[in-house]
Amino acid sequence: MRLSNREKSGELVMRNADFIIVTGLSGAGKTQAMKALEDLGMFCIDNLPPALLPRLVELQANQGGKRRKYAIAIDIRVREYFTDFRQSLEWLVQSGYSYHLIFLECSDNVLIKRFGETRRVHPLSEGLVPPESIYATIATERRLLSDARSLAHDVIDTTNLRPMELRSRLMEMYQGSPLHESMTVDIFSFGFKHGAPIDADIVFDVRFITNPYYVDELRPLTGEQAEVADYVLSFPIAQEFVEKFSELIYELMPAYGEEGKGKLTIGIGCTGGQHRSVAVAIALANRLQARGIKATVRHRETVVASVAEKK
Repeated sequence: MRLSNREKSGELVMRNADFIIVTGLSGAGKTQAMKALEDLGMFCIDNLPPALLPRLVELQANQGGKRRKYAIAIDIRVREYFTDFRQSLEWLVQSGYSYHLIFLECSDNVLIKRFGETRRVHPLSEGLVPPESIYATIATERRLLSDARSLAHDVIDTTNLRPMELRSRLMEMYQGSPLHESMTVDIFSFGFKHGAPIDADIVFDVRFITNPYYVDELRPLTGEQAEVADYVLSFPIAQEFVEKFSELIYELMPAYGEEGKGKLTIGIGCTGGQHRSVAVAIALANRLQARGIKATVRHRETVVASVAEKK
């Protein structure tokens, strides 16, 4: 029995599938693919024999509740079970489960280079006497995987893809849109006197703006309050910074998406983290949100101050 394209998964949208199955040539990037799918919240199982798929479904059914999404890597390492591959997929469909099959392809020369760099032995080379050439081994693997390749919903050639580019491609396939369109920009304010952050992708110092700390009525307030925000943003240089920096972030987001980033973290710092950085971080988040970007804002030092006051 040959499965039609729609019968292969029941629903061709990748994120709607109960099972994401990754297979393909050894060295083509299955490990990196599984890391990306794990970051998408899936329960990942590497090197599962196809014949055990029904057992996995049985365990899931026994747990009850919402179906868990699984990502499963199946490759030639379990070649003694590979004859069950098509039969197991048909069983999934007949049992009311959907799947999306991804096949990773790569050129022979690049595969050989990758095996050389990692000093790994091709899994089909084990036990061959006399050993075949690596080219012959890869050709054998292509032949053994030809049926799985023909069943795939997506064939991804990783010959010219860096690991982060493969990650980005998979995330875009799963989300159905370019990665940067769903990227979150996390903006936080901080004070340099309390230590520079180590968890930010971009750090910007806004101590070039006149400090409200030296205005008596503003000193006890924070940049979250209108009086301070109005004061900070009343300076043309502050307005120009917010405008140009938000535009720069907007322009860079597609490039960050191509590198596989799902979240961009930006630290905005001033001396104490109470006034200028807070007001600017809020203004940046508002500007990005107005452009349809998922921007969040938080304040490292004001939270610390609030906790200290409660104590």
